[in-house]
Amino acid sequence: MAEKIKDPICKMEIDTTKAIKLTQDSLTYYFCSENCKQKFLKRSSTEKSVTIESNGRYTCPMHPEIEQNKPGDCPKCGMHLESKITSAGEEDSKEARILARKFWVGLMLTLPVFFLALGGMIPVLNLKAFISSNLSRWLQFILATPVVFWAGNIFFVKAWKSVLNKSLNMFTLIAMGVGAAYGFSAIAILFPNILPESLKQHGEIGLYFEAAAVITVLVLLGQLLEAKARARTGQAIKALLGMAAKVAHRIQDSKEEDAAIDQIKKGDLLRVRPGEKVPLDGIVTEGKSTIDESMISGEPVPVAKSKGDRVIGATVNQTGAFVMRAEKIGPETILSQIVKMVADAQRSRAPIQKLADQVSGYFVPAVLGCAVIAFIIWYIFGPPPVLAYALVSAISVLIIACPCALGLATPMSIMVGVGKGAQSGILIKSAEAIEKCERITHVLTDKTGTLTAGKPQVTATITANGWDEKSLLSIAASIEQSSEHPLARCVVDYVKEKGYGLSSANNFQSVTGGGVKGKVNGKTVLLGKQKFIEDNGISLPEELKKNSGELQEKAGTVAWVAVDGQIAGILGISDPIKKTTPGVISILHKMGLKVVMLTGDNEKTAKAIAKELGITDVYAGLEPKDKQEIVKNLRREGAKVMVAGDGINDAPALAEADVGVAMGTGTDVAIESAGITLLKDDLNGIVKALRLSRGVMRNIRQNLFFAFIYNALGIPIAAGILYPFLGLLLSPMIAGAAMSFSSVSVIGNSLRLRNIKL
Repeated sequence: MAEKIKDPICKMEIDTTKAIKLTQDSLTYYFCSENCKQKFLKRSSTEKSVTIESNGRYTCPMHPEIEQNKPGDCPKCGMHLESKITSAGEEDSKEARILARKFWVGLMLTLPVFFLALGGMIPVLNLKAFISSNLSRWLQFILATPVVFWAGNIFFVKAWKSVLNKSLNMFTLIAMGVGAAYGFSAIAILFPNILPESLKQHGEIGLYFEAAAVITVLVLLGQLLEAKARARTGQAIKALLGMAAKVAHRIQDSKEEDAAIDQIKKGDLLRVRPGEKVPLDGIVTEGKSTIDESMISGEPVPVAKSKGDRVIGATVNQTGAFVMRAEKIGPETILSQIVKMVADAQRSRAPIQKLADQVSGYFVPAVLGCAVIAFIIWYIFGPPPVLAYALVSAISVLIIACPCALGLATPMSIMVGVGKGAQSGILIKSAEAIEKCERITHVLTDKTGTLTAGKPQVTATITANGWDEKSLLSIAASIEQSSEHPLARCVVDYVKEKGYGLSSANNFQSVTGGGVKGKVNGKTVLLGKQKFIEDNGISLPEELKKNSGELQEKAGTVAWVAVDGQIAGILGISDPIKKTTPGVISILHKMGLKVVMLTGDNEKTAKAIAKELGITDVYAGLEPKDKQEIVKNLRREGAKVMVAGDGINDAPALAEADVGVAMGTGTDVAIESAGITLLKDDLNGIVKALRLSRGVMRNIRQNLFFAFIYNALGIPIAAGILYPFLGLLLSPMIAGAAMSFSSVSVIGNSLRLRNIKL
């Protein structure tokens, strides 16, 4: 069977029956020409194919065992299948555009149907003065028909598939209810004489076109919001890919030329200048510099690099130029591995609609059974005309069971809850985050920028005999103002904030990995690590050595200052804990949650911070893949994991977690990978998010109760159980009223979330 699909190279739509086919790594690709096929193979040979969109396998997030080689719907739950290729995002965007068009057209047609149906009940409108009852009924029929059969056709298709696959779901229930409401109304318009006279009020039979149209539009809205949420998950991948360098300065035959990254081969020599991104993973062969590797380690202090040291692609070169040899390209690079980890983790999530599908799985057959039984009993034992009474009874059962409120139960709570969260500085990306947040058992948090401020500061000043704080800081900042090292800048900034004066430095020298030296006001000044000072033949007082050890135990970096061969004092530089962090950790413990620290920093520093905060579980020296693996292991053991972070290095763990929480001051990649973003730069938002999720999920369960209780209680009455005793038969109009009342209850209950205390 012919199918239109896009060429992964030129993006042209092609007919699969006429296209050139290629199977590679168990995936099938289609090309419009041999030229496109060769381009694809060439890019694959440079190990770039992992980022090329293919026509490969599509899977259901809720049922990962479902796989096929083309987009479509899951045969079990009816959910749109997602591509397993990392760069795929066009299908989700296309689906969102289609649903948006159906929703808006359906809404515009539904509004007049709604007002025509209720015109007689709203005195202000008084539509009967302008439109006759007969014309109004025909207008409702004409306007509702395209809503049901064009805008809502996807629900009937999914419902039919659910029947064929013997996997009844929410779409079965929706199609059944919409079909019953529309079908009964259409019969009442086209063939009114076949229905019993007892159903007529004021000579007319009640219509339910507005119910059929409103249900269709509401469910379309829910599907549209879900499609947009899925399309947004691809933004994390785009943000990550945007971090990579696009061009490298390749050195060949003593000449330097610019080359695209996908043209670089292993072993190529590349020059990296100050301020540029490192193009690929490799080894420094010439020169030295400091590199900001916070995207990998999460730590704010740049790392010194010289000949023989490894460098990582997409990190930022800062102070010097160097030459590197490319060692890893394409999917081998750490950035590509992070891309793949994020994509794999994002696909593993199940939608909140699973709860509605579980309910529908039992409710649908029960309702169908009641309708069939009612029809049979009325057909055998009912008064004449038996067929009419049997049909009306069965339709009344289907209408009263119609899930109008079910279409509102989840979206209403989510919309109100998301709005409440936004007012409190909590941006929630998807309904899944709210659902999973409620069941969290473990909170895993990064250290730098999450628990701490993420900005090194001077936190301690200890002077030697004969020196005061002002003199020590002034001379230290004077020599440091010539250095480009971040720790030097934090010393200078601190002294300027204090209002202390600075002097100019002469004969300045920077010793990589050691410290700096020069002359200030004619005095020789050395500032740096303890070993750097000792190597210059300066003895260290035992008391200051003891103080230095204490500062290091408190997660501090110690800078020694010597003037004219004598120690002047030491500076303690550290990343301070945010003021709000201790209180938040305490509250999380009281909520019964296990708090775990994950960091790329050294173990000594990490444990010092953890001890101060009362965190017992600490993992230090971690790479991005290590953080993700810890999250995977905890989830395998049954834990429900929330991860809080702010850097690219946190992205895989954020995506792998049940719920990822990104700090609003963090990187775009972290924010896109997370389900929740905190606008304020502290962890109080986590506590608020947990409270909000619990309130929203409790509200959703209440809504589901309201969505079904009136309908479920009315089903036996609609089936005619009271007729033999009281002569009472529930008409479709009363059934419709019960259905509407459940919707009013759902809306009112959802609005209560606006007053929830966080």
